[in-house]
Amino acid sequence: MGQGWRGAGGTPGKRTGGSWYLLVTLLFCGFWKAHSHTDDGKSVYFWETGPWGRCMGSDCGPGGSQSRAVWCAHVDGWTTLHTNCHQAQRPSNQRNCFRVCDWHKDLYDWQLGAWNECVPVSARTFGAARQFMCSGGEEGIQIREVGCTLKADGSPAEDAICEYFEPKPRLEQACLIPCPQDCVVTEYSPWTSCSKTCGTGLRNRVRSVLVPPLFGGAGCPNLTEFQSCKLGACVGPEGLYSLRVGPWTPCVLPQTRTARQAKRRKGKGQGLRERGGVKDPETRELIQKKRSRNRLNRQESPFWDIQVGYQTREVACIHRNGSRVGRNLCIPRELPLTIQSCVLPKDCQVTEWTDWSACSKACADPESPRGNRTRRRQALQVSVGEGVECPVLEETESCEPPGGSVPPCASYTWRTTEWSDCRVDVLLSQQDRRRTNMTGLCGGGLQTREVFCVQANAELLKYLNNLKEKDKAGQTQRQQKPSVPPLLSITFQITASRPVENQLCTGPIPNRSQLCQIPCPIDCEVSPWGAWGPCIFENCNDQTGKKGFKLRKRQITNEPTGGPGSCPHLVEAMPCDEPSCYKWQLVSLDRCIPDDGKQCGPGTQLPQVQCINSNGELVDRNLCSSLAVLEPVSCEVPCARDCVLSDWTPWSTCSQTCSSKTVEGKQMRTRSILAYNAGEGGSLCPNSSALQEVQNCNEHACIVYHWQTGPWGPCTEDPSTAPLNTSAGTRPAADAQGLCSMGVQTRKVMCVRVNVGQVPPKKCPEAPRPSTMRPCQLPCKKDCIVTPFSDWTECSVSCDSGGEVVKRKQSRRRLVIQMPSNGGQDCPLVLEEEKDCEVPKVCPGFRWKTHKWRKCQLVPWVLRKETPGAQETCGPGLQTRAVSCRQLDGTQADISECLKSAKAMPAITQRCQLPCQDDCQLTNWSKFSSCTADCVGVRTRKRALIGRSKKKDKCKNTQMYPLSETQYCPCDKYNAQPVGKWSDCILPEGGRADGTAAMKVQGDVKECGQGYRYQAMVCYGQDNRLVETSRCNSHGYIEEACIIPCPSDCKLSEWSNWSRCSKSCGSGVKVRSKWLREKPYNGGRPCPKLDHINQAQVYEVVPCQSDCSQYVWVAEPWSVWKVSNVDLKENCGEGVQTRKVRCMLNTVDGPSEAVEDYLCDPEEMPLGARESRLPCPEDCVLNDWGAWSRCSMPCTRNNSRVRTAYALRYPGVGRQCPELSDRELCSLNLNCFNYFYNITDWSTCQLSPNAVCGSGIKTRMLDCVRSDGKSVDIKFCEELSLEKNWQMNVSCTVECPVNCQLSEWSVWSECSQTCGLEGKMQRQRSVVQASQGDGRPCPSQMEQWKPCPVRPCYRWQYSPWSECRVESVVCGHGTRYRNLSCFVSDGSGDGESSMVDEELCSSLKLAVNGDKKIILKEACTLPCPGECYLMEWSDWSSCVNICVKGAGVDFGSVQVRSRAVLAQEPENLQLCPDQAWESQPCTGGECFEYKWFSSSRPNSSRPVVWCQRSDGLNVTGGCPAMNPPVDNSSCDPPCFMTKSFCSEAGMCMCEEGFTEVLSPAGQLDQCAPIPVLEIPTAGDKKGDVKTSRAINPTLPTTIQPGRTGRTWYLQPYGPDGKLKMWVYGVAAGAFVLLIFIVSMIYLACKKPKRPQRQRQQNNRLKPLTLAYDGDTDM
Repeated sequence: MGQGWRGAGGTPGKRTGGSWYLLVTLLFCGFWKAHSHTDDGKSVYFWETGPWGRCMGSDCGPGGSQSRAVWCAHVDGWTTLHTNCHQAQRPSNQRNCFRVCDWHKDLYDWQLGAWNECVPVSARTFGAARQFMCSGGEEGIQIREVGCTLKADGSPAEDAICEYFEPKPRLEQACLIPCPQDCVVTEYSPWTSCSKTCGTGLRNRVRSVLVPPLFGGAGCPNLTEFQSCKLGACVGPEGLYSLRVGPWTPCVLPQTRTARQAKRRKGKGQGLRERGGVKDPETRELIQKKRSRNRLNRQESPFWDIQVGYQTREVACIHRNGSRVGRNLCIPRELPLTIQSCVLPKDCQVTEWTDWSACSKACADPESPRGNRTRRRQALQVSVGEGVECPVLEETESCEPPGGSVPPCASYTWRTTEWSDCRVDVLLSQQDRRRTNMTGLCGGGLQTREVFCVQANAELLKYLNNLKEKDKAGQTQRQQKPSVPPLLSITFQITASRPVENQLCTGPIPNRSQLCQIPCPIDCEVSPWGAWGPCIFENCNDQTGKKGFKLRKRQITNEPTGGPGSCPHLVEAMPCDEPSCYKWQLVSLDRCIPDDGKQCGPGTQLPQVQCINSNGELVDRNLCSSLAVLEPVSCEVPCARDCVLSDWTPWSTCSQTCSSKTVEGKQMRTRSILAYNAGEGGSLCPNSSALQEVQNCNEHACIVYHWQTGPWGPCTEDPSTAPLNTSAGTRPAADAQGLCSMGVQTRKVMCVRVNVGQVPPKKCPEAPRPSTMRPCQLPCKKDCIVTPFSDWTECSVSCDSGGEVVKRKQSRRRLVIQMPSNGGQDCPLVLEEEKDCEVPKVCPGFRWKTHKWRKCQLVPWVLRKETPGAQETCGPGLQTRAVSCRQLDGTQADISECLKSAKAMPAITQRCQLPCQDDCQLTNWSKFSSCTADCVGVRTRKRALIGRSKKKDKCKNTQMYPLSETQYCPCDKYNAQPVGKWSDCILPEGGRADGTAAMKVQGDVKECGQGYRYQAMVCYGQDNRLVETSRCNSHGYIEEACIIPCPSDCKLSEWSNWSRCSKSCGSGVKVRSKWLREKPYNGGRPCPKLDHINQAQVYEVVPCQSDCSQYVWVAEPWSVWKVSNVDLKENCGEGVQTRKVRCMLNTVDGPSEAVEDYLCDPEEMPLGARESRLPCPEDCVLNDWGAWSRCSMPCTRNNSRVRTAYALRYPGVGRQCPELSDRELCSLNLNCFNYFYNITDWSTCQLSPNAVCGSGIKTRMLDCVRSDGKSVDIKFCEELSLEKNWQMNVSCTVECPVNCQLSEWSVWSECSQTCGLEGKMQRQRSVVQASQGDGRPCPSQMEQWKPCPVRPCYRWQYSPWSECRVESVVCGHGTRYRNLSCFVSDGSGDGESSMVDEELCSSLKLAVNGDKKIILKEACTLPCPGECYLMEWSDWSSCVNICVKGAGVDFGSVQVRSRAVLAQEPENLQLCPDQAWESQPCTGGECFEYKWFSSSRPNSSRPVVWCQRSDGLNVTGGCPAMNPPVDNSSCDPPCFMTKSFCSEAGMCMCEEGFTEVLSPAGQLDQCAPIPVLEIPTAGDKKGDVKTSRAINPTLPTTIQPGRTGRTWYLQPYGPDGKLKMWVYGVAAGAFVLLIFIVSMIYLACKKPKRPQRQRQQNNRLKPLTLAYDGDTDM
């Protein structure tokens, strides 16, 4: 029960009066409210149901059940109790159903019906088809029936069953109804000449069909138009009669003589016996046949059962009106032949088909699961005469492997050999050919491998095959457990797979090369030598003897590859005397204390010492107890009037590190005068020599020893552990880098004296002696692994022009997939083998062999006895021969083989002529005479009359029977000339190839230089015919040397030297550069990215570190005072001191040599002069100020720094010393500095010197920077313990410049044309690996072409058909002939063809344009005078596409040809045959449009109107079926407006569907479209009114199907262009109606007044009931 409600009685409630008015009112007010009112209160409730649920049940099939919800609802939509609804009307909530299970999918399926006819959408929508103007096609809909059915019997089932598995297919689809296509014909041809030269005849003109009628279009009009003609009255009688020949009857066998005699006896009784010895011609023929029967049947076989019969034809006399009359009325002439021999036709007979061969695909292959199978049949009888040709004797169809357990097909995959060793020289040779030193190369390199194809599942197929053979042999018992492992647990031995042809592998080819990395060895770097240490015992624990050593050391600053063994010696020893392991070290001297407690004068200084060991480390003082203690040092405290000297400076660095006989080490110290003595009272100042002291130093001899080591030897087995290694067994070499056991390496260690050489080992200290042996790991041996030999390459059998088998070779190969190493087994020497192919002795093939022609066989005498000359055994006949099939060596073969593969079968019958007595008989032609010279003179051949022919006059007529024949001597002169374009420049074969890469590497293979380009040569004979190029003594080409320019790479200079570090202290940069020497061209290696500022320079910048203490200022002692105001008595006062300051290189032993001043920090440079006051006698004398104390951090002005001095001479009485300390405030960046680390930028990627590319390292430096921005020694930051968490080194990669790698050139392709001038051969190569980095790019030329040798194009070609020949009569059935000739051309489409000897086409199959059926004659009909007949077929029209312009809809293409009728007599027009046309589909047709055109005709009021196709062709048919345009020139002014025409009254009017709009002058201004008002009738269910454009208004409504109403055209404008009166009336009525509707709405929506309460109680309104019962009048 659907949603809705129903009363208890089932009848609607009573409507109140005026319900229509109230309904309209409520609708306009915007609300609708209804209340149910019946006598039964439950009528406002109804039952509501939900959808059916899923079919449930325990069993599959119809035993299921499904339920749904049922509830009681109010009309307002809310749910109520069930008791409010009628229980009797309650719908069921359960029903039986069909429960679908998964296995039902195999039982049920959708059954799809055929699509119905395409119905127009308009007819489907409105109930009837609508007439419309078709513009290409009308949209339609076609439907079909779809239902769920049981597959077993097709019985219908519920759709829900099939919908469970698959959605219901669509029931309708859009379609297109094409427009009717009328027949389109061409214009008429010109009129023919009159059929008679006198009297009344006919002229004809014809046209042909261009487009046939399609889709119900109009048929073709008459193709012929007749016109009577009369050139004049005939003077004599007209030729009324003609002799007509009928067609030949079918070939039949003549009756035997016995049958004819029996028939004759039966008709005439017993005849008289002929006289003995006299035989009729028939008897003579039978005797002759019997004599030669054995000879004639010598070559008989069932295939050549040829029966010769006869056929006849009728000759009749015909009147011009077509009636037959007596033959005597025709002009007496020699009658044509009416009987002739013929071959009884026999159809080709074949055997039944053999069984299908096994499927070629006997395995499972998901990619191509289907194979092929063939079946054959043999020919039992070849076709004879006009019999049916033999059908196909072999056919092929696709198939699938039979059975369920089909083994898998062989699958193929790519395999590779192991990568070759990484080679850097390959990259170097690609880049810099000037580099000759190839040793020690490292970094990025290139390694290669070979790629080959193997069968991926060979072992699996072998296993399955063995298993199958065992099952066949019965060696396995199915009941027992198999002795072989199951299929899924097969284990194969890892062996190399056999290579197969690379064409069998599909998918991407693995890379043949890849970049690799050879780790660059890290060189050992050591620090400078340290200072020589003290003289110590070699072993402090054993201090016997007096010989010791001084040692100096250096450290490894960069750990080398392979450990420190490759570093130079790190310790040098120098022998010395009096060694000691410990010594006293002077720390300081106490102040000078005068003796005897005086204030001044001589005194002593006590030394403060500590005990240190040889390494300078502080040790217990007891260890130095055995050594002499340093004595107190004498000193002097100057008195007030004494000379004051400064303290001694420290001893300078020793001038020599050792001493010899000629060189001694010296060191010096100095002191200066601080104050002079006071005349006579004080001690005098010493002279200048006493101010300087020199002493010897480093007095030991210059003898230095060190241990020197040789390189480590190879890793060999350790004899002490060898038995252990062998007992451990062999380890599997699964890892290529597998290490099998431990070995040992040794090296030579010797003691060397510097600058002398090897000395005994005892000269060197034993402690730092290096070891001579170390353990190492032995690598495993790797044997050479090669693949098995591939299968032998196939031997293709080919034959040369002489029919001899061409001998070829076959080869096989194997590949090395692992090279031997570490003493493994070597590879075999032979990797390729070659042998001669085993070829058959005879070339395979078949040919036809023809046998001798049999005797010419005439029509039996009994049939030709009525003909003239019947008594003679002569005339036209037929002769036959046998044909057999042979192999090329001549052995017999089955005829089916020749039918399949040989050329066309030779003719087995031919016409022949037995000469009669009156015929002329001649000998055969002799051979041509020899020519005296080529191209000069003529040559002749002759024949002669024989027998009685010599005496016959007609035989002596040399015009009819020439006895000699002359022809020009053949000319063997040929002309060669070039043709076509030059080929690409091609290098000669055999360029250098990289053997390891097996590919061409751009830059490593000869890809440039001198090559050759080719131009084809064409050879013409003297008659300008194309001949073989060998006739011109040419191999077919002109060669010309050419140059392929070699690519030139970018050339840069060598790296310049590194510049100095940009900073002398801290971290700076150093730079080196390359300059561009030559730009690349011709595809050379590009230049690296040049500097953006200077495009010609490449920079490399790396950070550098300069030791801040590397260069130091060294100041000499102050000079003697120069007093400006000299007091000779006092020698004191203001004065100046100077000293020399030099920048010196600082070493471990101190400043060593002077350098340029700019290397030292100018801010740190000490003063070279000072002004001060020279103390006078009695003055206090102080020493120089000490160093400033360090400011405490951070730097603030609250802090200060101090420096101190002490008194060297105390002042006299009454005088005082100045302040002994000096203090100043700490000021930031003046005398107090903060320090922080600064890190530099990363350097460019730095490679090893021997590396080209690959892995490198980028570095950066830490710098200590002062707060004023100045770089200082790193120790200032280190003393502050600042955090350092930066990474100073990072690995990087320099992209390797890999050149483009190309494959080998492929073999030259087959010629694009088998003959002609334009044939080309091509070859390609591909990019194996694209260029990387700055490698040389790939060349643009990846294809090359060269012309093919020019070969003449020979082909079989028909000559044109001859005229229809009907022998000596005028008309009737005849034959027309054509010849098959051999033609030669140059292969171009526009080239001319020339006929040549047929021998040149002997190698071609007998076919014309692909058609193997050769037809050289055919029946034809020559019309008799006055006969009406059909012309020959016209040529096929051009292909026309039936389409809709602009809509993209295509209905296919078609072409047509037609036969028009030609008439000669007006009286015979009724006897003319019907015209004919036929069409065929085609491809590539053009889509045309058809339009009407018109033009004015001079001196005529009627226009010329025609239909024209869009390609400009004038046609009949195709244009739209409407009034064609008429002449508009008769109106003044002419009617040029669109949709206008000139009426008969000479006024411009508009076509129907358009209304005239006039100008103020009363002339037509434009034609405006008018609407169409359709008024529906009672039969039209459409109740609305629509307007549309007028379509084809010329058709009357009575012939428009689907329109039962009338169409009115409401024209609002009159002829004068003004609005008509009815328009104003309609507008006024509409305005009044609008006012009325607005008033009604206002009254309905107006708020009513509140009624009185009392009246409301007495007159209570009943609820208003609005019920909808489906009527339309509510």
